[in-house]
Amino acid sequence: MAEVLVYVDHADGAVRKPTLELLTLARRIGEPVAVALGNGAADTAATLAEHGAVKVLTHEAAEYADYLVVPKVDALQAAHEAVSPAAVLVSSSAEGKEIAARLALRLGSGIITDAVDLEAGDEGPVATQSVFAASYTTKSRVSKGTPVITVKPNSAAVEAAPAAGTVEALSVSFSAQATGTKVTGRTPRESTGRPELTEAAIVVSGGRGVNGAENFAIIEALADSLGAAVGASRAAVDAGWYPHTNQVGQTGKSVSPQLYIASGISGAIQHRAGMQTSKTIVAVNKDAEAPIFDLVDYGIVGDLFDVVPQLTEEIKTRKG
Repeated sequence: MAEVLVYVDHADGAVRKPTLELLTLARRIGEPVAVALGNGAADTAATLAEHGAVKVLTHEAAEYADYLVVPKVDALQAAHEAVSPAAVLVSSSAEGKEIAARLALRLGSGIITDAVDLEAGDEGPVATQSVFAASYTTKSRVSKGTPVITVKPNSAAVEAAPAAGTVEALSVSFSAQATGTKVTGRTPRESTGRPELTEAAIVVSGGRGVNGAENFAIIEALADSLGAAVGASRAAVDAGWYPHTNQVGQTGKSVSPQLYIASGISGAIQHRAGMQTSKTIVAVNKDAEAPIFDLVDYGIVGDLFDVVPQLTEEIKTRKG
């Protein structure tokens, strides 16, 4: 069975959930070979083996932390030469898509970004994408070279599938471009205790209808009762009510959670483009004609200041 390279997104050895989803998808088209780079790479092996990695290629070097992107592309190119895989899978983060694009260019291969599903085909992996602001679903495959595919987080359920997880050292020679862009400083993001927006299984978002930064406490309370991430529409972000890092939409972040709750959001196409692939969508809006209701699975016509607190209390009661 052909091998499939999976780029491992981890923090000092702690594997992030999107990588485990990639391993689930990789098993549909071949045998997953994980590529873990940087500090703590070897510590990822147990988790990766538990989720189906037959082999874990590791390489630790200061360059992965000290310089941007290119050292990781060098390493994936080296892994590609060592394995000759049927495909290379990378998570669809901002960095992941840049890594994938650079790798595809070096390999002379086609690339598919923001896939939401993956299946085996007679002529190579077939990727499903949600395109044109999620108005259409397409299936496509790469026709030249090794397919390089980025996959949106929450596109597949994480499934345990114990495998050998044999750890092998990867030999990497860094290119002259690897040290071209140096990281000069880092400022840790202040932790809210909530999940990362693009990786969260549940997202609660507020829009223009929240009517002020102080009122986002209502949205946060509902999110915290569900263990969810908090999102915001462009209107709320532009008004300065919530940070730009939490914007969901075409010019913000794309999310695809199991549950998306939109409160006080009209449903403009810009916002829909960033959340329309969510599995279940619930909207609260006092305007019965709001475009968001054309999209939702469940809609509540009502004032969010009445509905959302009641929903939060009901969830707390059921949990308690």
